[in-house]
Amino acid sequence: MEMNTVNSTLTSSEKFAIENEVNNFNKTLNVSGRTPSQQLGKDDFLKLLITQLTNQDPTSPMEDTQFISQMAQFSSLEQMTNMNESFNKMASMINAGQAASTLGKTVELDVGDTTTQGVVEATSFGANPQVMVNGMYYDLNKIKAVYN
Repeated sequence: MEMNTVNSTLTSSEKFAIENEVNNFNKTLNVSGRTPSQQLGKDDFLKLLITQLTNQDPTSPMEDTQFISQMAQFSSLEQMTNMNESFNKMASMINAGQAASTLGKTVELDVGDTTTQGVVEATSFGANPQVMVNGMYYDLNKIKAVYN
């Protein structure tokens, strides 16, 4: 009985040809308005896992332990993403609280090469809260000192 074997190694010229095709394809993505990302997210990880499962060799499927390990990594990535979003929301709330606590107080602001002083008349909320001093809004991180 004769067994057919499949040669799964690529020659250097085949590798070069594949790399050229991939690079050319990636360049077309920039042209059509999409830009490559330098970070992988949970969606990218899931796409990689699905691609791996659909293209695996049927004669040697992925081991259970390897699959479970990858799913655990995916779950951890998702939880870290959720925690990061929660921390960002909490930081926004803390910054908004700090801005509100300066209302009616005299502050010293670092404005480039000089400093200015005045009473905080209003505050804005959001990701980057600001304080209004002398009719102008300044970022919260420009406050150098707060006085009663």
